[in-house]
Amino acid sequence: MRFELLHTDSETKARAGTLETAHGVIETPIFMPVGTAGTVKGVHQRELKNDIGAQIILGNTYHLYLRPGTQILEEAGGLHRFMGWDGPILTDSGGFQVFSLSDIRKITEEGVRFTSHIDGSKHLFSPESAIDIQRSIGGDIIMAFDECTPYPCGEREARKSMELTHRWLERCCTHLDQQKPKYGYAQTLFPIVQGSTYPELRKQSAEFIASMDREGNAIGGLSVGEPVEEMYALTDLVTDILPKEKPRYLMGVGTPANILEGIARGVDMFDCVMPTRNARNGMLFTDEGIINIRNEKWKHDLRPIDQHSPAYVDNQYSLAYLRHLHVSGEMLAAQIATLHNLSFYLRLVKEAREHILAGDFADWKKRKVETVSRRL
Repeated sequence: MRFELLHTDSETKARAGTLETAHGVIETPIFMPVGTAGTVKGVHQRELKNDIGAQIILGNTYHLYLRPGTQILEEAGGLHRFMGWDGPILTDSGGFQVFSLSDIRKITEEGVRFTSHIDGSKHLFSPESAIDIQRSIGGDIIMAFDECTPYPCGEREARKSMELTHRWLERCCTHLDQQKPKYGYAQTLFPIVQGSTYPELRKQSAEFIASMDREGNAIGGLSVGEPVEEMYALTDLVTDILPKEKPRYLMGVGTPANILEGIARGVDMFDCVMPTRNARNGMLFTDEGIINIRNEKWKHDLRPIDQHSPAYVDNQYSLAYLRHLHVSGEMLAAQIATLHNLSFYLRLVKEAREHILAGDFADWKKRKVETVSRRL
């Protein structure tokens, strides 16, 4: 992997760059659609690439490990071939999913023992096995195995968890560096900064992660219930410490406003289930604000979903038609809304990049945050 920083905004820490992987070049800042189980729900791979311009997608280690399993993925030659996607893939470590299984998992120095939500079978994720599973999946960028603390969390618990994450990271690095490429290309490991909402812990974690000198770095454990002001402040703190010449990934974030504020604080990469999950529930993100398409006010609105968007679904279908599909329970409603939301998110980061390069990002961002946050 190779990262080139092209320009940094003069008034903020916003950056524009390029990230070169074995499966293509990514223009940053970038949003990564979440493909949990080898699919971005309701969207064909050709639509991801050709219609909405996705440059990289995210795969979920926990879910792919349980189903279809690493044996089938290896037989297929990795997730790229299995799902018919020839662009870059980032895989998470499974740490966050295991964190969410708090009632059916046990954390030790060795790793995390957990019970499958599918069939009740018992499993162990360790730093070494998390690396092995991600190697079998074949992601271009893979994540270190970490522990994500809940919010709120006591300082003592947060410190203990952070220190465990750091020890696990050392094991991840050692294990990966002893391996040869599985599918003919190298996989890049991103460590993850933790420390809950404690600035001193975040500082210590960022310094430790920076000292590991990997090709990129991630910020985890945010957007888990803390106030957005804390998320922004901690992101600002961490990006001041992480190396400027390496990409920074803010995990699981978030709303359009969250992403713009993250970009302003020096983040290059984002992912979140919000555009796809909310689409299935009838929430649309637009340049004018947020729409609940199930509301009665859209029943007679025959305007295009978004006349400013180049995506075909936004011009081919009306708000009234999409509302009709949603209230009728038609599957096409979720497909159209998902394509719309993903197109909006990808267009948003593309516009941010253009304004960073043009030198007027700060003014544009301020106006944009206000409009995309409105409820229509």
